[in-house]
Amino acid sequence: MTTEGLDDDGHIAREGSLDRVPAEFTPVVATARALIAETFGDDRLHSAYLYGSIPRGTAIPTVSDLDLLLALRREPTGADRTDADALETRLDASFRQIDGAGVLLFSTDTLLSDLERHDLGWFVACLCTPLLGDDLATVLPRYRPTPLLARETNGDLGLALPRWREQYAAAVTDDRLRALSRVVARRVVRSGFTLVMPRWGGWTSDLTRSAEVFARYYPDRAGQMALAATTARTPTTDRTVLTLLIDELAPWLAAEYTSVHGPKTPRP
Repeated sequence: MTTEGLDDDGHIAREGSLDRVPAEFTPVVATARALIAETFGDDRLHSAYLYGSIPRGTAIPTVSDLDLLLALRREPTGADRTDADALETRLDASFRQIDGAGVLLFSTDTLLSDLERHDLGWFVACLCTPLLGDDLATVLPRYRPTPLLARETNGDLGLALPRWREQYAAAVTDDRLRALSRVVARRVVRSGFTLVMPRWGGWTSDLTRSAEVFARYYPDRAGQMALAATTARTPTTDRTVLTLLIDELAPWLAAEYTSVHGPKTPRP
């Protein structure tokens, strides 16, 4: 057992902070804050959050992306998504430091719901850094690295496999292959880590560290997971790698996950 990534009481410590944002990304975050407020206003926006490598302080200029989550006062509409897409495009075009911007949209009702308590709720409370508005973490519970958390975060990996196979078959350009390899590899590594998280007893978002922790419990799959971690950091167009991830490692991982933790509670 470890205490890595936990606070003094054994709960998962919130991993990001605005104080950790690297200097190169400070203007990106400042502009994002201003544009979010300008675009969505108090009538639509409850709160906004950063997540990923930028608030963790590990972002690499021209390589890392800008990840944002917006909590809206009502369920997101098509117009909200259109505005979020325009925000992504504007930020990506304005800053060479980032390799794209992504905006997730959810209502506060969804984020605070019982159904999402150990998935999106946990994500906001532990992996998101407040940027605007009242922090939802103050009304969410504190979390430990439990089997329940493992089940509800990545217990639906198997549902992603048909979609990945369709996207792989349709990927005719290098850009699409790289994008798919990144998505698949990140999800596989994070699922591999949360599979063993309750036994290990701690938390990390670092992909290399995640693969190392996984390898302690599944040494026969250590090489494949290390390859997934490398691909997550450096996406590839190599179809051999994608085939291994999508048709070999991911199906095994999905089956093992269900065997150990059970399936994630179905969403409507």
